[in-house]
Amino acid sequence: MTTVVFTHGTGVREPHLTALLTRVASGLAAADPRVRLTAYDWGGPHGARLAADGASIPAAPGTGTGRGTGDPDDGDGTEEWARLYEDPTAELVTVPGGAGPRVTPPGAAFPDERPRSLLREIAARGEPRADALGPGLPEAAAELARSALLGPAAEALDQETLALVLARALTATVIAARLAADSPVQSGGDARDTAVAALAERLGAAPAGTGRGPLLRTAGRPLVRLGSRYAVRRRRALTDAAHPAAGDILKYLARGEAMRQGLRDLVAALEPPVVLVGHSLGGIISLDTLISGPLPGVELLVTVGSQGPFLYETGALPSLAHPDPLPAHVPPWLNLYDRRDLLGYAAEPLFPGRADDIATDSRQPFPVAHSAYWTDPAVYRAIGERLP
Repeated sequence: MTTVVFTHGTGVREPHLTALLTRVASGLAAADPRVRLTAYDWGGPHGARLAADGASIPAAPGTGTGRGTGDPDDGDGTEEWARLYEDPTAELVTVPGGAGPRVTPPGAAFPDERPRSLLREIAARGEPRADALGPGLPEAAAELARSALLGPAAEALDQETLALVLARALTATVIAARLAADSPVQSGGDARDTAVAALAERLGAAPAGTGRGPLLRTAGRPLVRLGSRYAVRRRRALTDAAHPAAGDILKYLARGEAMRQGLRDLVAALEPPVVLVGHSLGGIISLDTLISGPLPGVELLVTVGSQGPFLYETGALPSLAHPDPLPAHVPPWLNLYDRRDLLGYAAEPLFPGRADDIATDSRQPFPVAHSAYWTDPAVYRAIGERLP
């Protein structure tokens, strides 16, 4: 009788482990009724936990304990800027809502003609006082000058307010582009607000003057409440929910030997043939353990939605550095990944002739796809066809 040792992934603890094992046992039984399933529950004895009950988590705003306990947003627009970095035109879309169209007398210029002209000037000549934002301002100004959103905003807002809204949209566009490019250097809030004030002045607002005058203060505070302080206020609860998964990965990479030794001890007590099936971090543990030394009786390795190949390629797999080959004692390796699972990686291109990839499709978006393998009959068929 073949014994399948199932090694779970990050963050899995009871009672969820039992529910997962029940589903896996049912799927394996359908593929081969002779299979016996054994779980390697490394999460219980070796998984990450907050040893000091979360003492490293800063106190929630307003609790009056620790340094810097005031509200980090505190009305300065930080959360709204976060929303603008996600969508630099969010304010332009939202502000005109509910405002009636402005009537333009015959022969008069339309409200958006002058701001479009000023934006084209910035596109042509730039704005030296906004250089702290980094490159990309001329391109952002040219794109905004062509935007269909400018017309309704110009009809709804006075010149001063419109200039600020356009300046914030330009600034957010430049910063968002640098974020998307993973730039390691970003301007601080003061430099950002100074750039907004300078751009607003170029676009028709009154001069900012020196210091944090009214325009400079207003520059940093978007008009519309575009964000929330939910994440900061609930940091403890969110950390409690997320730390087992993130902590498990960090702990394994820093101190994974205990997890590998636990798997060796479990396999040593089993009658062969043995198959190791590992999901996510469980696949990394299984692969790493096999690479680090022979496991007598293990005839097949199955990794599912696992990051082992990625860690190997990036030099982060503890037991094997790229481009070193798999040791000869590693048994045949079946690697399954869902095309929509952003945490599943291909092994065959890195280990040709030693690993076989099968791409599945649960038709679920990420992150659901990362946990949908165990309800996919194709996964069990692939494993069943290769069981010794």
